Amino acid sequence: MLKREFGPARVPVIGQGTWRLRGPEAVDALRTGIELGLTHIDTAELYGTEEMVAQAIEGRRDEIFLVSKVLPSNATREGTVRACEQSLQRLRTDRLDCYLLHWPGPHPLEDTIAAFEELRAADKIRSYGVSNFDVEARVLPACREFGAVLVGYSPFDNLPEGGELAAVAVELHATRRQVALAFLVRLPGTFAIPKASTVEHVRENAGGASLKLTERQIARLERAYPVHVRSELPTS
Repeated sequence: MLKREFGPARVPVIGQGTWRLRGPEAVDALRTGIELGLTHIDTAELYGTEEMVAQAIEGRRDEIFLVSKVLPSNATREGTVRACEQSLQRLRTDRLDCYLLHWPGPHPLEDTIAAFEELRAADKIRSYGVSNFDVEARVLPACREFGAVLVGYSPFDNLPEGGELAAVAVELHATRRQVALAFLVRLPGTFAIPKASTVEHVRENAGGASLKLTERQIARLERAYPVHVRSELPTS
C-alpha cells in the first residue's frame, strides 16, 4: 500500500470513511480494510460512528491513523477541547492522529486553532486541520505551498456510468471506482477516504491504491472531468 507523509506520520493514500456506516457488517468491513492496509480511518462526532470504530480497531490502535472532527457549533476554544475529550472516550483511545474542524462555522477560527494547539501540547492530538473548506482549484495549490495534505471524501459521489472513466477501467481491467481512486491520489500530498459498507467494497477500494494510470490516461480524465468551482459546505 502506497504511503505518504501526513503530519508526523506516513499514512496509506487510501483510507476508510465512516459516514452513515452502521451494524456488524460495517465493523467487518472496517476490519477487512485494516487487514488490507487501509489503516487511515476517518470519523466525526457528527457521524455517530465513533463507538463502532472503537470496536473495529480494538487491539490494533497502534496500527491505525485515526481522524475525528469537531462540529462547528462546538468549536469555541473550550468547546473544542471538551468535544475532543468526549470523542476520545467514545473511541476508547488516549489520542487522535489528526483532529479536524468539520466545516467553517460561527466561532473564530483562531479560537479553534488555539484549542487544537492546547490539545496537541497535551498529547491528545498529533496533528490538526480543517474540512470542507471549499474547492480543489484553490485549496490544493495552497496545500502544496504550505506542506499540508489534502484528503478527498465521498470520491464516488455522482460517479459517471460511462465516458472516459469507464473506458480507462476497461483498458486497465479495473472497476470505475478503482480508476477514480487512482486518479484522485495521483498527485503528491493527496489522500482519499472512500466509505465501504461491505467487505467486497473494501477489497475493491484497496485495489485502487495499486492501480497505475499512464500520463495519457490521466490527461484524458482531466479533460473529461475538469475542476468545477462550487461550494459543498453544509447549510446548517
